[in-house]
Amino acid sequence: MDKEKLLTYNDPVEATIDIIGGKYKMQIIWYLHDKVLRYNELQKLIPQATPKMLSQQLKELAADGIVHRKLYPVVPPKTEYSLTELGKTLVPVVDVICEWGEKYYVHFGLPNPCGEDEE
Repeated sequence: MDKEKLLTYNDPVEATIDIIGGKYKMQIIWYLHDKVLRYNELQKLIPQATPKMLSQQLKELAADGIVHRKLYPVVPPKTEYSLTELGKTLVPVVDVICEWGEKYYVHFGLPNPCGEDEE
């Protein structure tokens, strides 16, 4: 992200929401939190994302310095994604959002989507 774009935000919350608020961005961060994944692996983990949307979200995260994109010059092209050091600082944020989501399911009497019993 360039500094000029940061100056357009009114506060840090607005900047954060813009950076991680895309439809699949937090899921991408969640799946990359401890591993390197190829594009096809991410596509299988987030099947509801169209290839165009997933590609766009990954490009935006890379442009904002959250995701590292490594392209191997082979045929067919091989691309791997991982979190940058800055991106890794978002993992606790995503963890808290996940915990809240689990409690939200339980609040409505729905089974925990992670399969864990709520205390």
